Amino acid sequence: MAESDQKGDNGKKSTMKLLAIVLVGVLLAGGIGAGVFYYLQHKDNGEKTAHNDEEEEEEEAEKLYYEMAKPLTVNFPRGSSIQMIQISLAFLVAGKEDALEVLKKHEPMIRNNLLMLISAQKPENLNMREEKEKLRAAMLNEVTSILKKMAGKSQVKELFFTAFVMQ
Repeated sequence: MAESDQKGDNGKKSTMKLLAIVLVGVLLAGGIGAGVFYYLQHKDNGEKTAHNDEEEEEEEAEKLYYEMAKPLTVNFPRGSSIQMIQISLAFLVAGKEDALEVLKKHEPMIRNNLLMLISAQKPENLNMREEKEKLRAAMLNEVTSILKKMAGKSQVKELFFTAFVMQ
């Protein structure tokens, strides 16, 4: 009888040991699986983030300014409160040096179209900031359309007034 009690205890102990080993194995496998999943997710995100940072740095490094050498001067008709306007411009260009070359190459057409655009404005309205912003946007749109027409694409991102004189 003592032997049967000992065998019963050993059977319970071996079952408990087996159950503990299986439980530890399952927990280890789950932990390893979760660790691998976590590593792979962060590895992909890290590569994407590094790639995006490099693209942003390239974009930042490739933005150049081009300032037109001569200001745009327009005479308005007699009788208007403003008789003359003189505007100096600078362009923010995204891309390499070739984008500046395209802008320089087509500067005569750009100057012509911008002079026509300015002369079509009501000079009295150009005293207000909102009207100046509208003119700036229209000028940017005109430059963009010229470059798309002549070069196939426009890399001009912004247009800035570096001087705006009215008399």
